[in-house]
Amino acid sequence: MAGSRSPERFDAAYYRRFYGRSPVHDARRIALLAAGVTSLAAWWRIPVRSVLDVGAGKGYWRDWLATELPKVRYHGLDVSEHACRTYGHEQADLATWRPTKRYDLVVCQSVIQYLDDAACTRAIDALAEACRGLLVLEVPTVADRDGVIDPSGTDLDVHWRTGAWYRRRLARGFTEIGGGLWLSHRSTAPMFELERAR
Repeated sequence: MAGSRSPERFDAAYYRRFYGRSPVHDARRIALLAAGVTSLAAWWRIPVRSVLDVGAGKGYWRDWLATELPKVRYHGLDVSEHACRTYGHEQADLATWRPTKRYDLVVCQSVIQYLDDAACTRAIDALAEACRGLLVLEVPTVADRDGVIDPSGTDLDVHWRTGAWYRRRLARGFTEIGGGLWLSHRSTAPMFELERAR
């Protein structure tokens, strides 16, 4: 996998370790996030008819959508052969993948920190290309490592960068809203100035 850690790394043992008895994210926590994000999208009049889940893992977003918003079209993408075989996603490396269509909501949680700088930049460009509405982005930064992350339950073998590094690249395709949400420059959603982070 060009520019990133080997996809074999994200095998069954990885899933047992980081999605085992006390995972950082589980179905309950993702349900809270998904409900919040889709409610905010409705508030801002951003339709959510299609969702791209990058690093889809165990498919928590898919499962929540199937129950709560069954008409939404879902597509899961993951680099892990294990995750794709077990949970039914498309296997692809975000650094080299390019979308064939755009999605109203793109979710990318705990993915791009595994990519080196060049591959991460390409991945951010792919996210911008794929998104026409909202992006949910979760990626740990140096500040998070030093003050937020629980090292006992988090994979620390990643590329550590500053928030400014990510923001510079994301700003080419998105406007930061806050709370991990980014509005695509393609979106025509009217937002008040103070609803945006900058």
